[in-house]
Amino acid sequence: MVTIVSEYTGDLHTVCTHGPSNATIETDAPVDNEGRGEAFSPTDLLGTAMGSCMLTIMGIVARRDGIALEGAKVTVQKQMSQDLPRRIVRLDVVFELPAGIDPGDRAKLQAAAEGCPVQASLRADLEVSTEYRWS
Repeated sequence: MVTIVSEYTGDLHTVCTHGPSNATIETDAPVDNEGRGEAFSPTDLLGTAMGSCMLTIMGIVARRDGIALEGAKVTVQKQMSQDLPRRIVRLDVVFELPAGIDPGDRAKLQAAAEGCPVQASLRADLEVSTEYRWS
């Protein structure tokens, strides 16, 4: 079990501390929800968690199977609902991946990404679109 402690520091900001490492992340409410957008919003972190999780799971497979994945990137665009309660309704995920990976390994990496634990933990009605670009 991992403990994360978030402290409200005022003006819609928090500082979140990862128990095992003491690493911190600061958050701010987004501009469209009374904040100044000076840091990740909590919902931004959900999109970030999914993208980095998918890339990390791909990395585990790549390391295990000797696939060169260095330099791979993922971009996540988050869309919020227009009605209440505020929630994420769509995540568009785009991977930029190295071109030299053979088709069999590409399929393994894509399957690994689709098995991301963060994505598996999301609401069933959250739309997720995933695109893989082998540049």
